[in-house]
Amino acid sequence: MHLNLPTILTLFRIVLLPVIVVVFYLPEYQPASARWSNIAAAGIFIAAAITDWLDGWIARRYNMTSAFGAFLDPVADKLMVATALVLLVQQNPTPLMAVTSAVIIGREISISALREWMAELGQRAKVGVAWIGKLKTAMQIVAIVVCLHQRDLPELRLYRIGEGLLVVAAALTIWSALVYVRAAWPALRDADNGRA
Repeated sequence: MHLNLPTILTLFRIVLLPVIVVVFYLPEYQPASARWSNIAAAGIFIAAAITDWLDGWIARRYNMTSAFGAFLDPVADKLMVATALVLLVQQNPTPLMAVTSAVIIGREISISALREWMAELGQRAKVGVAWIGKLKTAMQIVAIVVCLHQRDLPELRLYRIGEGLLVVAAALTIWSALVYVRAAWPALRDADNGRA
């Protein structure tokens, strides 16, 4: 297996996962006046999101795509989002945070399974990434960064804004899942008919 730059960036994104977990829990070991870990955790998540964009751009621009990279990139993305959401739910275990996080993580697992199944049928292109999927991802990243930051500004309750953005992201998540299921529906129907 040959490691090119996009794949190394993807692996770096995975390596950042335990780092963000450790940094996120540092407030337990810091005096209240010195807590910087939320800003650092948000910064690490932003760095991971930038590598997500950068590895794809480099792979396309310089024709450095690989089968391993194509497999690893979406896995890294889903691990990054799921890890951050689990941290946020643990720190703020409200029904709103739990439900939106469950919707987002559940969708990621379900659509990954759908894409794998469609690939086995040779119809992977029908459930390729659509614009709604890209919009969903962008909204998730913004919402998670705001929630990880956890510091309100004067006259602006940032965490509540982050929660609102996470609800929007969950709605986009459901919408994008429906788009992908609709695209795959003929193949699902034909497979059922062939089995009958």
